[in-house]
Amino acid sequence: MSSPHRILCIVGARPNFMKIAPIMAAFSQLGERVQAVLLHTGQHYDVAMNHQYFEALGIPAPDINLEIGSGSHAQQTAAIMQHFEPALEQVQPAAVLVLGDINSTLACALVAVKKGVPVVHVEAGLRSNDRSMPEEINRILTDQISELLYTTEANALQNLTREGIAAERVRFVGNVMIDTLRHNLARAISLPQILATLGREDFRHDKGYAVLTLHRPSNVDDPAVLRALLETVRTISATLPVVFPLHPRTRGMIEKFGLAGLIDIPQILQLPPMGYLEMLGLMRDARLALTDSGGIQEETTALGVPCVTLRHNTERPITVEQGTNTLAGNDPQAILAIFAEVMEHGGKAGRIPEFWDGHAAERIAQDLCDWLDQRRAA
Repeated sequence: MSSPHRILCIVGARPNFMKIAPIMAAFSQLGERVQAVLLHTGQHYDVAMNHQYFEALGIPAPDINLEIGSGSHAQQTAAIMQHFEPALEQVQPAAVLVLGDINSTLACALVAVKKGVPVVHVEAGLRSNDRSMPEEINRILTDQISELLYTTEANALQNLTREGIAAERVRFVGNVMIDTLRHNLARAISLPQILATLGREDFRHDKGYAVLTLHRPSNVDDPAVLRALLETVRTISATLPVVFPLHPRTRGMIEKFGLAGLIDIPQILQLPPMGYLEMLGLMRDARLALTDSGGIQEETTALGVPCVTLRHNTERPITVEQGTNTLAGNDPQAILAIFAEVMEHGGKAGRIPEFWDGHAAERIAQDLCDWLDQRRAA
């Protein structure tokens, strides 16, 4: 029997963890055909939160941790490249698998391709068409240097073809984030359980609640924009209580701009950052979600929960075209109009997109192994 294909899988921040969990599980099901090596760049450096996600999702401990930490985009990307190169030489993989659109994705892909190692990009072809977003640059460049591109939605092929990427390098496999969601839904932790743990049973949510996440610089770095959003959330909370897990950076900006008084009211429950199972429970049971997160747009579509996206564009248009998502930007009137429609009519029902069926990772693992078999035989 030939030796297993060694695949070096890269993670760096929380969005990656939900994507790698089903992929590592799918590789393990292939037995001796694959040896999956997990490398954590340490781009997201909250050790406790990292451990919580790995444990909750059943991800094996990383074989290698570069422990890069924070920095500007340039500093972080450069540090990852510098530290990843010797790790790549040590592992000698048949392929490097990268996920999504974080700095670790592009940095490791660049090192691999310059070393002649094939790059495999999971969640390829997503485009917001907003190049002011660092993630958009990471997506475009990673796709250009990848040999195998796995997409979450059929329309991603149009983006890639337009950018000169050959169709035979692209595989439509579905969404690994939804694999993780479906696998863990029965284990999701509900709001009453969270309240009991925190000693906050006093939070009233008899008629339901909205869940809010907010972290993008375009929303939290400008005091006028952040004030308008928080005032809008306060208005919403008068009708429907709001559960608000606060990103550390967002909390810092709220305090810096002196806006804490806007949300220090009984109808807005401020929470620390939540683990995956807690966020899944909060989304599953919410009447609606308000967010600027890409992942939550997908997860709410899979859950059938109306989502109001506090951005002017999205790299996940399928959640608007087929799912439960509506773009509102950060304009208070637009947000409140969509909120009123949700409260009156229930919001967009949507449908589950093709291949968001819980088996995307299995398709990736099988296809990638077959592809590596063909390369070895050539």
